[in-house]
Amino acid sequence: MNFTIKQLSIQGDGIADGPEGPVYIPFTLPGEVVEGEVSGNRIPKPRIIEPSDNRVKAPCPHFKSCGGCSMQHASDSLLADWKTDVVRNALAAHDLESEFRPIITSPAQSRRRATFAAQRTKKGVLIGFHGRASDTVIAIPSCKLLHPEIMATLPAMEALTKIGASRKAGISISVTQSASGPDVSVEDAKEADGPMMVELGALVEQFKLARLSWNGEVVAIRSVPVQTFDGVSVSPPVGAFLQATEAGQISLTNTVIEAVGNASTIVDLFAGCGTFSLPLAKQATVLAVEGDAPLLNALDAAWRLGEGLKTLTTHKRDLFRNPMLAEDLKNVGAIVIDPPRAGTKAQCEALSEATVSRIAFVSCNPVTFARDAKILVNSGYTIDWVQVVDQFRWSSHVELVALLTKS
Repeated sequence: MNFTIKQLSIQGDGIADGPEGPVYIPFTLPGEVVEGEVSGNRIPKPRIIEPSDNRVKAPCPHFKSCGGCSMQHASDSLLADWKTDVVRNALAAHDLESEFRPIITSPAQSRRRATFAAQRTKKGVLIGFHGRASDTVIAIPSCKLLHPEIMATLPAMEALTKIGASRKAGISISVTQSASGPDVSVEDAKEADGPMMVELGALVEQFKLARLSWNGEVVAIRSVPVQTFDGVSVSPPVGAFLQATEAGQISLTNTVIEAVGNASTIVDLFAGCGTFSLPLAKQATVLAVEGDAPLLNALDAAWRLGEGLKTLTTHKRDLFRNPMLAEDLKNVGAIVIDPPRAGTKAQCEALSEATVSRIAFVSCNPVTFARDAKILVNSGYTIDWVQVVDQFRWSSHVELVALLTKS
């Protein structure tokens, strides 16, 4: 059967009208005519009969097999419009609308953190990403997504795999680029005994790793990993959240700074280790609220060593079970809120009773953002504008900053 693609789903699959309802077709674009065998409500292996003008040659040779990217067949302009529409449609589902600014997209080869699958083979080791909907590991020596410094750690990962993996079970290796070298964390590996610890320490020196963690425990530090938030240096704990690209971090930070305006007192909810709190402390008194004590410890240490920063206070609090209430937010000029993908319904219900005039809402999930923004709009807030930021190039992932104000 032939099908005409009507639109893209939120995951990036093409959607066509089938005899029994919508059919989802990967690697297709709106307007394309395709054919293929229907399996359930999908066509796993479509054949393109009439391609779209927005179809491009995938820049990465691993695209067809690797599961790391799903949209390299689409032009940059189509991706930009589609990702903006994902957010716009999420708002529309709650009868919300806003001004949308032009999307900001991180460049290729700028992803500064990644988690690799690694396993031993008969011929040596295999390191890469899992294939699409598969447990098969696909090597990615020519990846167009990851920063060159991440790719340069492949020899180190190969050595770690030889030590920590078995033929029966693979391991997971997370690598984060830092100013002092790669910050590497290995999970699901063999238990490290005394001789292995010596060998791992030697590898850290050989490959100039900043820090190596093994099954959740730090086993060697050559140089403390350092991240920089608008010129303020931070030493995050193992596994700390970090924006995917430096360009994305800068874009989000600049937009948040604009959104809070000239507020002299700011509360940063879900503050992490200071992505927004530390830059904002250059202009305002900041209360950073976060549920993870190691993150707050890193944030506090960075503030104490920073120069030219105003007062920054940290507060450990589980914002899901114990959200900040209206009485906690008296005399606050602006709020920054950056929840995880699940959103923060309870905190927004509490914010709806507050009188804070400006909220800079950062989100990595348009669906939960729209749900939570509706709570705030119902209480008198207006969504002034939305800035979409694309840090995950060639994927369906979308991030945003929105300014909500209440007079």
